[in-house]
Amino acid sequence: MMKKKPLITAISIAIISASVSAFAAPDETARTLPVRTAETLPSLAQKVSLDVQENRRHAIEPRATEATSSVKPNKSASSDSMTQLIDSKQASDAAPKANTADNMSAADLTLKDEQSERTDDISEGQAVAAPSNIDAIDSSDPLSFELPDNEKRQDFSDDPTIKSIEDKNGKRYTTLNLSSYAKQVNNAVWSPNMKVNSAMTIKMQALLDWNHASPGPIDGGWGMNSKKALTNFQTMKGLPATGRMDQKTWNALTKNIPANKPVLVTYTLTDDDIKTNFATTPAGSEAKSKMKGLYYQDIKEMLAERFHMDIRYLDKLNKNKTYKAGETITVLNTRDPLNQRINRVVANKADKTLYAYNGDKLVATYPTTVGSDATPSPQGTFKIINKVKMPWYKATVGKGSQKKVHMLPPGPNNPVGVVWMGLSKPSYGLHGSPKPEGISRQASAGCVRLTNWDVLEVYANIKNGATVELK
Repeated sequence: MMKKKPLITAISIAIISASVSAFAAPDETARTLPVRTAETLPSLAQKVSLDVQENRRHAIEPRATEATSSVKPNKSASSDSMTQLIDSKQASDAAPKANTADNMSAADLTLKDEQSERTDDISEGQAVAAPSNIDAIDSSDPLSFELPDNEKRQDFSDDPTIKSIEDKNGKRYTTLNLSSYAKQVNNAVWSPNMKVNSAMTIKMQALLDWNHASPGPIDGGWGMNSKKALTNFQTMKGLPATGRMDQKTWNALTKNIPANKPVLVTYTLTDDDIKTNFATTPAGSEAKSKMKGLYYQDIKEMLAERFHMDIRYLDKLNKNKTYKAGETITVLNTRDPLNQRINRVVANKADKTLYAYNGDKLVATYPTTVGSDATPSPQGTFKIINKVKMPWYKATVGKGSQKKVHMLPPGPNNPVGVVWMGLSKPSYGLHGSPKPEGISRQASAGCVRLTNWDVLEVYANIKNGATVELK
């Protein structure tokens, strides 16, 4: 027996070492968009695990290294115990430990992202519209600007990028040829004290999305944004806001949803999908300013935003796909339009949530980033004074004699995403994001940042003059 102890010790050290490396912060020089090939992704069982430790690992995976600008040519899960979601004594006892681990990782990640944001070359920034008639600009407008003659470009307000996210008409969705995993997701039904496989998690995230309690990018991992979404949904419906699933919550989630509505569907790629402009987003404001548009970097990034999915989950569902016109892929069946007037929103920095109200009725919630320690948001009540789709971004780089201003063109990878809604407090607003997977975790330069699809929903239902409370 004595001879076995060194072996046991070695194994223990190896396990501890692997665990530490799994939670190590990403190298700042290797921040890239999510992986583009399935070979570099974790297994589906790992990716969609409900275990809190697995979610921490998912949260801190770095994005791909930003490359030099160039336009590209067009081109069965394991079972897991979801005790933190089950309304039982066991779940109640386990929740504090799970939440502590999750909150710690979120705090560490937020700090990491704030440090990353400070390494950007932009010292000041301002979202602006791009009027076609420069002479008509009101010089008293804090958002006005002038473009040099050689910088005048097309109006992006009706860009196909917006329609890619907003418009489901004419797109072909079916439930034919779904995988056994997709069928398991579609048929998942919650019950008390169950051991839930990962399919149940996707079902719950989709139900929250359909009920306009947005969980952010849907990925099959029950992390911070999903927990918040469940709590927010319970608040919307007047239920105890426990953040754990119970029968009343499940009944409310499914009440207005057709029983046969599928979560995962097959979608046939169109010629328009393939012909969309794609381009690598370069590093640095000067390089970005020379682009025709800050487009999606590839078709996977575009489809992930259209279908409210984490790009890595999209990739895992569609292994060996070539993404050519006529090919079918598996995607999330996204929510219907909100169709509720929003006349007041509350952005709560502590909750990292934007609450949308119609009068006194809470009608939608969205995960958000509200400022940072370096650039905190102002507190108070303001009004929305302008709404711009596909805004330009006026980036100021350097200081003093080294100060330069670059106009960054519109696109989903613009620093403010596809929408800007300016506040009566100059230079502050609600806007989208080029990094949807970082919402609630990254920093923001004092503004309120949402995913592109969530900010488009707010845009569609809110008018100038609406109240914005920053807390």
